[in-house]
Amino acid sequence: MELMDKLWNAAKENKQRIVLPEGDEERTIIATEKIQKLGLAFPILVGNEEKILEKAKELGVDLTGVEIINPEKSDRLQDYINAFYESRKNKGMTLEKADKIVRDPLYFGTMMVKLDDADGMVSGAVHTTGDLLRPGLQIIKTAPGVSVVSSFFIMMVPGSKYGENGMLLFSDCAVNPNPNYEQLAAIAIATADTARNLCKIEPRVAMLSFSTMGSADHEMVDKVRKATELAKELRPDLLIDGELQLDAAIVESVAAQKAPNSKVAGKANVLIFPDLQAGNIGYKLVQRFAGAEAIGPMCQGFAKPINDLSRGCNSEDIVNVVVLTAVQAQAQNAK
Repeated sequence: MELMDKLWNAAKENKQRIVLPEGDEERTIIATEKIQKLGLAFPILVGNEEKILEKAKELGVDLTGVEIINPEKSDRLQDYINAFYESRKNKGMTLEKADKIVRDPLYFGTMMVKLDDADGMVSGAVHTTGDLLRPGLQIIKTAPGVSVVSSFFIMMVPGSKYGENGMLLFSDCAVNPNPNYEQLAAIAIATADTARNLCKIEPRVAMLSFSTMGSADHEMVDKVRKATELAKELRPDLLIDGELQLDAAIVESVAAQKAPNSKVAGKANVLIFPDLQAGNIGYKLVQRFAGAEAIGPMCQGFAKPINDLSRGCNSEDIVNVVVLTAVQAQAQNAK
């Protein structure tokens, strides 16, 4: 947990405003108390204040000093409605529709981030990834030069020698069902940059497949090969290699047999899965079988940080994702 200790300290040094649109959800309320008391961020809960405070009292949670915003009573509601309408009117949006949509806590929270009333947003304890992505893509949009939004998990495997002393980044495990080779290359580059900028490690990126360096021929393998070639061409400064089977990517003895000339094989700390089925299954296998802590899914590629939670998350997971979102916001605000 050395990484999270560093990120917690970084979050405390320059506290960010993080909006939590699932304001009356129990795990979110419990997490908010900890975030507030430890000074990890300025948490903002969205929802009915009376309902949230009543739920907090039932849970024995102290929300003293926490900002709670009810969209229905907010003096910024009309500004958000007007801004949303202006951004979507060319796509058939009307003021009447915008009025209904922006009152939804997820859309309200996203508009807070868009108009700089919050630095980032965390949701997903009860909402799906699609619920988060929809307003994110409509309102926040992708960062300049980024073609696709994707997700990553930071996997912390206790006692493991693989990756970076047991830490690996997995992507994409939550967003893109079947990326084409161009999208897969973009995901690899984005995750490498995340490893470097957020986790402060030098990325060694393995493009995963059921084939290693030509051991099998199939259209699914071809996609990974083309993605690897494109990613290398676009970012020659990064260590990216493939296609690699999982064992060749992380086990040095296997790498010596299957990919002896690779600078990544046997030493990968960033694993790029060929599609969402593989990524989602892969992170859950490691989480359950190896007792790994799976931090995320975090989003990358948005112009401003908004991040997803697993609906199976606990309050500690929410705290950690808020911390990561705050550190992402620090980096973006510094640009």
